[in-house]
Amino acid sequence: QLQASGGGLVQAGGSLSLSCVASGRTTRGLPFVNYTVAWFRQAAGKEREFVAAISPSGGQTGYSDSVQGRFTTSRDTAKNTVSLQMNSLKPEDTAIYYCAAPDSNLLISTRTVDYDYWGQGTLVTVSS
Repeated sequence: QLQASGGGLVQAGGSLSLSCVASGRTTRGLPFVNYTVAWFRQAAGKEREFVAAISPSGGQTGYSDSVQGRFTTSRDTAKNTVSLQMNSLKPEDTAIYYCAAPDSNLLISTRTVDYDYWGQGTLVTVSS
């Protein structure tokens, strides 16, 4: 299971840090620490879009063009936690943010269909 938290209201230019705590095991019987974790977001009236992802080892990361250079994802294996540090926030970053994990050895993918486990989402609102 994945649980995202840390959302809230912030002014444009501000920062916010999201956390995704992974617990339990996938259907393959492995703990979530063994899997890539990705962040997606969905703004009102729009499709869910890829934001960032980090490989199981943390050695590989990927970001969408819209957040590259402003957002950073990292993971703490001991705590089964993946974080998304969001800086220089813009009103267009307003969305519900979800963390997700695949039930496979997938590394970095931007496609929602490649992810099998999803957290409940946390709302980020950036005011202008």
